[in-house]
Amino acid sequence: MTDDHPLATVETLALVALGGFAGANARFVVDQGLSGLPTGLVGTLVANVCGCVLLGFVLYEEVHVGVFSRQLRVAIGTGFLSSFTTYSTFAVQTATSAPLLALANVGANYALGFAGVVIGRWLALSFAAEVDA
Repeated sequence: MTDDHPLATVETLALVALGGFAGANARFVVDQGLSGLPTGLVGTLVANVCGCVLLGFVLYEEVHVGVFSRQLRVAIGTGFLSSFTTYSTFAVQTATSAPLLALANVGANYALGFAGVVIGRWLALSFAAEVDA
């Protein structure tokens, strides 16, 4: 089936929906698991950083290995990670925090997010080396 076939569009939408369902539930589990902490900022930070690691892995896996199918990348990248990570919650939590906490939150999300992508890239390159071996 080609990408322009009508069923390919339905399949893609279904994969995004299933990934989104799984990502939203995973995000809920993360928030519940960290509920003992004094602020929701930590749950958002954890989800965003984990999402950056996974997206970095998925994107670099595609470039260097290519083992995962396009469908799997769509389900994970667009579906799961779009629901698991959240910019809107990060923005609202930051805007409603005290100035120093807001600044720390922005710094942590961006610094750890970029570090997460680098870690994901490293994992993908390690995976590529294993596949090539």
